[in-house]
Amino acid sequence: MDSPTRPTLLQQAAEAAAGTQQYPVSALYVVATPIGNLADLSLRAIHVLWKVDAVACEDTRHTSPLLRHLGLDKPLIALHEHNEREASAGVLARLAAGERVAYVSDAGTPAVSDPGAALVAACQAAGYRTVPVPGASSALAALCVAGDTVARGFAFTGFLPPKGNERLTALKALAARDDAQVLFEAPHRIDALLQGLADVMPHRTITICRELTKQFEGVSTMVAAQAPAWLAADPNRSRGEFVVVVHAVAPEPTEGADTGHDTVLRTLMAELPLKQAVGLAAELTGAPRNALYARALVLKQATSDD
Repeated sequence: MDSPTRPTLLQQAAEAAAGTQQYPVSALYVVATPIGNLADLSLRAIHVLWKVDAVACEDTRHTSPLLRHLGLDKPLIALHEHNEREASAGVLARLAAGERVAYVSDAGTPAVSDPGAALVAACQAAGYRTVPVPGASSALAALCVAGDTVARGFAFTGFLPPKGNERLTALKALAARDDAQVLFEAPHRIDALLQGLADVMPHRTITICRELTKQFEGVSTMVAAQAPAWLAADPNRSRGEFVVVVHAVAPEPTEGADTGHDTVLRTLMAELPLKQAVGLAAELTGAPRNALYARALVLKQATSDD
């Protein structure tokens, strides 16, 4: 197929940047694609898509326009959550014939809350090489703008169960964890997710990311108890795809240790009963209520001793 001028120049730039690396045959290339902004597609990903013999994809209707934009015309293999194991046989046959095959999901990194893991496992079990071509990831994009200064790692949860009882059980399990967690949610269920977070972990800090990398991208951080009202305040806030980061819980301070919020606690305790002061301090600072309460008792005792 004759390629338009711009894609040809793009392919040349990709080859100049990534062409010196080895690209073995009989290998599956797991390629990350943009989560919204086409400019996030890496030059290496473009070069791989140009070089492979076929592209397995989550949805041919989604991948075809991407390839056309790049000036590429490749055989497509539909491989999604409903046929992944069966369609993997077709990919294995191509690898057995010495071909290179790429796999892409609709957006972001395959096998991360997307199809792809079963295909990768099948290729590895058959002795074929699997090559990661990293790129856009909504989970990592959300984490880097969450501003969680406590987290020392994170747990990727993805989509919670859609049914009420199963979802509530999952939310309670999340609330019991102290590490940062990354959740995905669709627009028609974001209100239920934020209400659930407000119910089971009202004082936990969360960051709500909407339409990451797209024109109407939004990132907002707040205490979970505030989230339902925040969402209801503007109908546009319910539109788009969501990533929610549940921030990590700060470690409990040792007895007598300054939590870093002493000024806030002292000011509030001078005007309010202890329990109310602690509750308001938790909302203002996002710090764990138990840690603030323990520190407030220390401050109160110190004041009584003076």
